[in-house]
Amino acid sequence: MGIYAGFSEQDLILLMKDKDDEYAFREIYERYSGLMYVFALKKVKNEDEAKDIVQEIFIVLWNKRADLNFHSSFSSYLFRAIRNRALNIFVHQKYHNDYASSFQTYLDQKSPEADIMLREKEMVAIIEREIDALPEKMQEVFRLSRNEHLSHKEIAEKLGISELTVKTQVKKALRILKLKLGLIVYLVYLLNNR
Repeated sequence: MGIYAGFSEQDLILLMKDKDDEYAFREIYERYSGLMYVFALKKVKNEDEAKDIVQEIFIVLWNKRADLNFHSSFSSYLFRAIRNRALNIFVHQKYHNDYASSFQTYLDQKSPEADIMLREKEMVAIIEREIDALPEKMQEVFRLSRNEHLSHKEIAEKLGISELTVKTQVKKALRILKLKLGLIVYLVYLLNNR
């Protein structure tokens, strides 16, 4: 892998895109991940969230490598992706904080049932938006598991994939949703979809 250290950024990108070269991808990771982490940490002020942002960007980079087109420099693309993900985190935190605040107001005022139904609809809409943001296959597996209550075996047969793949996709989806939605909303969703 040492030979890749001498390659230019453009050469590495071409190897990654056109040849599915994992070593070129690793070299890109080695070159940028540290700087990206520092930049993400400045944006979100949380080490775990900063690590997650960098990891997510590199996962997307690898998964969508064949479709990537950079209208500006590659580094600009990476740092813009960090900025966008940081904004998404702030938006989700705001949703979470707004919901928690309105729920506390409800508890304090003992609102009527109509208010509960409205808040439940709002929460379901937030959850559905996050499910819609999952990768397409993961989304399909997750919906079959949680909405249609199919077993992992049934999903595997229906989609022509292994049970292990189904189990992995469901676990990843739950981890992503828990991270994005916060523990309270996540637990309420799980309890309502048993």
